[in-house]
Amino acid sequence: MAAGKVLWRNARLATLDGTEPWGWVERGALVSEDERLLWVGDEADLPAMEFAAEHDLAGAVVTPGLIDCHTHLVYGGQRAREFELRLAGASYEEIARAGGGIRSTVAATRAAGEDELLALAQARLDDLLAEGVTTIEVKSGYGLSFEAEAKSLRVARRLQGAELRTSYLGAHALPPEFQGRQDAYVDAVCEWMASLHEQGLVDAVDAFCEGIGFTPAQTRRVFEAARRLGLPVKLHAEQLSDQAGTKLACEFGALSCDHLEWLSPSGIAAMQRSGTVAVLLPGAYYFLRETKLPPIQQLREAGVPMAIATDHNPGTSPTLSLLLMLNMACTLFRLTPEEALRGVTVHAARALGLQADRGRLAAGLRADFCVWDVAHPNELAYFFGRNPLVSRVRGGKLS
Repeated sequence: MAAGKVLWRNARLATLDGTEPWGWVERGALVSEDERLLWVGDEADLPAMEFAAEHDLAGAVVTPGLIDCHTHLVYGGQRAREFELRLAGASYEEIARAGGGIRSTVAATRAAGEDELLALAQARLDDLLAEGVTTIEVKSGYGLSFEAEAKSLRVARRLQGAELRTSYLGAHALPPEFQGRQDAYVDAVCEWMASLHEQGLVDAVDAFCEGIGFTPAQTRRVFEAARRLGLPVKLHAEQLSDQAGTKLACEFGALSCDHLEWLSPSGIAAMQRSGTVAVLLPGAYYFLRETKLPPIQQLREAGVPMAIATDHNPGTSPTLSLLLMLNMACTLFRLTPEEALRGVTVHAARALGLQADRGRLAAGLRADFCVWDVAHPNELAYFFGRNPLVSRVRGGKLS
């Protein structure tokens, strides 16, 4: 018997591969070997081979494993009180300038021990895994000192249950000890980057380019430091105002630009040229009660790939449901259900630089897929408050 070959048969496949809508295969099968897909297609075309194991999926819908490509899972505390303040009329900017917002989470994160942060972050991740997430990006950015940023990234590396990608977000906010010395803090962020990278803690570099964050010139310095280390970049861009951060990020071949409510036509053109992914974050849009929509139709017409993520964080998107984000992307941003599903698979993989490895069901890719109790994949975006996951396969193994 050919050891390691596993047959997953009697499935209805949304491969998201090829040119057909959904990459649909009505009566499909998959063959995995170790962590990879060996064969995907119509069960009638299955080549003769012997299997170590066989799973009858009873006609269930199978999709690629879900990918959450923008999260801030590692932090201490929570900010429910700020939620109340915003409902009473305080703006995100007002709360931040008064010492709340990110800074309050920084204090809680610095005070927490590494094992405590791990337990908190693992519990959050477990909720996402229960809805089919198999790959996730986790940012630092709530430490804002070398020691606390390193601690946060170590915690991210220790998380279990999904393939992890880390982003160093030292340029997230100005810590209190650097008050009035923003350029000096940017120098420190760039200096820490080399050591964190040397420790194997950084897969990509991110920044918050915004009026209450960092200027384009300061962001450029962070990206130049990343380029010297050979690290890819991504950017929180055009969330609250148009800072032209997207065009800057595209100069550096950014993997993604995220939020994008105030994205300009020239920013869209830059993304089109660079192949940068637009990561839409409907949870933050909803939670902040924003009214300025990202330019979805213009992105669509320009052929810019659109990913979707939870942006899980304590201040502006405390959601732990990527399936809910599918529904919000459709209802708030008017994506189609197929666009939404591609946003948490195909395009989310691209936003992490993993498009050649996952995000579709195709031979040679990782055997990461989800089995769903639905009649059609459009139900994943249609329902909210329901989790139809039957099983999750990661690296060819039920998990």
